[in-house]
Amino acid sequence: MKRAFFEQLENKASGTAFSLTECVDQLAFNENGLIPVITQDATSKDILMFAWMNHEALTITLSTKRVTYWSRSRQQLWVKGETSGHVQSLVSMAFDCDGDVILCQVDQTGAACHTGRVDCFYLEVDIEKRQVLIAGDSQ
Repeated sequence: MKRAFFEQLENKASGTAFSLTECVDQLAFNENGLIPVITQDATSKDILMFAWMNHEALTITLSTKRVTYWSRSRQQLWVKGETSGHVQSLVSMAFDCDGDVILCQVDQTGAACHTGRVDCFYLEVDIEKRQVLIAGDSQ
């Protein structure tokens, strides 16, 4: 049924509007009540990190515009930057065509990665040499 909601949107004209609440209710949260989130710098378009949200984290993010995730390791809500000061302010949000991934574009203050690096994707694969290189500097 939820897939049908997003399928019916495929042929809608650009600019067609519908209820955010209705759309959120149709998102494909997994069996643990989570949905994957890709976080992107709103200006540079660099991918900063990947994390998860539950329905509550999504609701908080939409109401506060401070990106909030669900920490699977701590089993609790995680407001990005709450302890580090490396805040993510929500600029825009989009859902993919299947309603099973969220894209958050943010203004990032400080490092996005807990390692102090600008983003979490600093382990670059060199396919030819069959090795992984640590790229980028921490802030």
